[in-house]
Amino acid sequence: MGMEARELHVSDELRSKPATGAEAAAKPNRAEGLPASLAALMATACALSVANVYYAQPLLDEMAHDFGLAFGETGVVITICQVGYALGLFLIVPLGDLIDRRRLVVTQTMASAAALAVVGFAPNRVIFLAAILIVGMLAVAVQILVAFAATLAGPSGAGRAVGIVTSGVVVGILMARTIAGALADFGGWRAVYLSSAAGMLLVAGLLARHLPHENKHKSTGYPQLLRSTLTLLLEEPILRERAVFSLLIFAILNVLWAPLVLPLTAPPFNLSHTTVGLFGLVGIAGALGARGAGEWADRGLADCTTGAALALLLAAWLPIFLMSVSLWFLIIGVLMLDFAIQAVHVTNQTLIFNARPEARSRLVAVYMMFYSAGSATGALAATGMFAWNGWAGVCWLGAGLSLIALIFWLTSSRSTLHDSV
Repeated sequence: MGMEARELHVSDELRSKPATGAEAAAKPNRAEGLPASLAALMATACALSVANVYYAQPLLDEMAHDFGLAFGETGVVITICQVGYALGLFLIVPLGDLIDRRRLVVTQTMASAAALAVVGFAPNRVIFLAAILIVGMLAVAVQILVAFAATLAGPSGAGRAVGIVTSGVVVGILMARTIAGALADFGGWRAVYLSSAAGMLLVAGLLARHLPHENKHKSTGYPQLLRSTLTLLLEEPILRERAVFSLLIFAILNVLWAPLVLPLTAPPFNLSHTTVGLFGLVGIAGALGARGAGEWADRGLADCTTGAALALLLAAWLPIFLMSVSLWFLIIGVLMLDFAIQAVHVTNQTLIFNARPEARSRLVAVYMMFYSAGSATGALAATGMFAWNGWAGVCWLGAGLSLIALIFWLTSSRSTLHDSV
């Protein structure tokens, strides 16, 4: 089993052919790391790609009206998109270890633009839902880009590169609802997807121009690649440990965000949906502040960063609990929580990428499967808890999961954390 996975070594070396113009400027030198301009482009592509998964959430009522869906059926739109994303993690992301990631990402981005256009023009629910499934599958270009950035940056700068590019993912997730609401108010829900299609097409052109090529020496077939993806979870202790952290922290993230609109739109706050959406900007500020976590991991501080961030995550639930006293407490808590979660997330990816550099795409595919499971579980548990015991119950749930994550860190084997990234 270990032999099979290790036979999948592929070269991450850039092609030796000379490049000119912008491509030459973007092509990184191993000694110099990932150029800032290319990192910014990859972060932007991540933001636009992941936002496609979340646009539907504030638009469900309009979609239901157009396609004659009952209110209780609207959740199927989000479910199908998430199912597509899960399929993409397993079926598409591992290909980054087998073929040129530049070609793979550009192809995905162009195909995503086409699928988004189909969503925008869909004449009936069957075509609409089929296109939404494909949109979810293709959004996993995000994970390929993150792994690609770590490879291009080299061992000494992988953490910093992961921190920068992953920040685009956070921005995309938190801004999707705000952007969707604004565009829908202007031109209807279809305008959201058609605008995104145009944006993805533009990004595809920029990625094609600036991303460097890779030489990949195929030593296996696609079925063997998928099998080795699953065996990595058995072979790599650091992947198992960091996957558990992923499941816990993203469950906690959704414990906060999934039910937050319910108390804020009710008395005594009575905030509008637009105002509630602005709290996403607070989350962005907190998450972007944690970009340096990758650099801390590069300096051998991954274990300390994880512990400090998990302690901060637990502490964040006190001001969140006190939001009934003042919304300033909620703002402080959101900053603390999103900073902590992003710090752990960046550290997690930096560690697993350095565990097996030739298998980065497969490693992140497995890791993100736990992320998806945690996100779904946290949202479901939080809404149920709010219905049972209100906001206090939500806060106790979030604090309890945060304490479990901290205890897991305290008791997990330090042998899996070499801190030599």
